[in-house]
Amino acid sequence: MIEILILSLVQGITEFIPVSSSSHLILISEYSNFENKKLEIDVGLHIGSFIAVIAFFRQDIFNFIKNKNLLLKVIFGSMPVIITGFVLVKFNLIEIVRNIEVIGWMTLIFGIILYVSDKNRNHKKIKTNFNFKNVAIIGFMQVLSLVPGVSRSGICITGARFLSFSRFDSAKISFLLSIPTLGAISIYGLKNIITAESLDFSFLIFLSISLSFIFSYITIKFFLDYMQKFSLNLFVIYRLILGTFLLSTVYL
Repeated sequence: MIEILILSLVQGITEFIPVSSSSHLILISEYSNFENKKLEIDVGLHIGSFIAVIAFFRQDIFNFIKNKNLLLKVIFGSMPVIITGFVLVKFNLIEIVRNIEVIGWMTLIFGIILYVSDKNRNHKKIKTNFNFKNVAIIGFMQVLSLVPGVSRSGICITGARFLSFSRFDSAKISFLLSIPTLGAISIYGLKNIITAESLDFSFLIFLSISLSFIFSYITIKFFLDYMQKFSLNLFVIYRLILGTFLLSTVYL
């Protein structure tokens, strides 16, 4: 029960802020003796985050019906990471980079890049400037998030900030692009569970979905409020400290 709470808290918070949820879940697996690290739990955590972002941006999603152009952009921007991720998982290549050394370096390097991007101008808005050229750039940058430590949210915000989108709109772009990606992860995970004939929606799985939903929803709300008032320096500092610590455990 406590393990599910911790995993849900980590997933819910780190999925949507620029610190890399995958790296934090890997670190928990590396340094803990948690028993509840089964595929079903992992899928449940991502489903919870998926439902949360849909619930929070339900108005924008309903507007997709009226604004098919935005829907096409979100799908288009998500295709590179979904296709690349499928290929890497299919050929079991993703495991090559799932180690502490890679996480340490990526956390450090992309923390610095996030800092540089946040110094950029701050005038573009989704309603007027979110064209296919911009979404293509951000979408292809999002592929880098398949490497643990980069952060899907982080790289999307970084790309949007380099393109001069405001902090708030950069975060919103990241959230919108997360919908197809989290949906694909959830569907693929459920497919693997069914294929393995291990579909067992136990209380723990229901709990992981529910808690991940709650923590994800709260994180989305507070992160958007934060992005309207403050810079990204807090997350940059956190990444620099975490990256330095992880590399010290590898090299010292």
